[in-house]
Amino acid sequence: MHTQIAAIGYVSAIRAHTEDDFWGGEQACITLSAGFTPEALQGLETFSHVEVLFIFHEVAANKITTTARHPRNNPDWPKVGIFAQRGKNRPNRIGSTICRISRVEGSKLYVTELDAIDGTPVIDIKPVMAEFLPRQEVLQPQWSHELMREYWLQK
Repeated sequence: MHTQIAAIGYVSAIRAHTEDDFWGGEQACITLSAGFTPEALQGLETFSHVEVLFIFHEVAANKITTTARHPRNNPDWPKVGIFAQRGKNRPNRIGSTICRISRVEGSKLYVTELDAIDGTPVIDIKPVMAEFLPRQEVLQPQWSHELMREYWLQK
């Protein structure tokens, strides 16, 4: 089955290319696409965080991975399937990040710590509600903690 999804907006950010670490404190603006009015963002300012779904648009089709690999190609970490990691070379190239809302101005949503680069197509924005977060302890392997050690640090 093939599905077409239109971008609902685009990211304006300082970074022009993907980097693995140091996303802490990064500021970005999501500007809604034509056809959306400020009404689409109405009420969002009453939430502290949003989940942003976006497309890794710089990933070439020949770079997509559907099998197991070492995360970040680090042989010290085990080979795991693409669905057991958050790498950008995913089959549908969809990224998802929970980030803090800074402000809403008209058709623009300003956020902090969105790990998407300038020009990234946004396919959805959802408010974060505590009831949708895990209700049990979150478990993850040690290698994933190592991978994320510098991810949210500031440059």
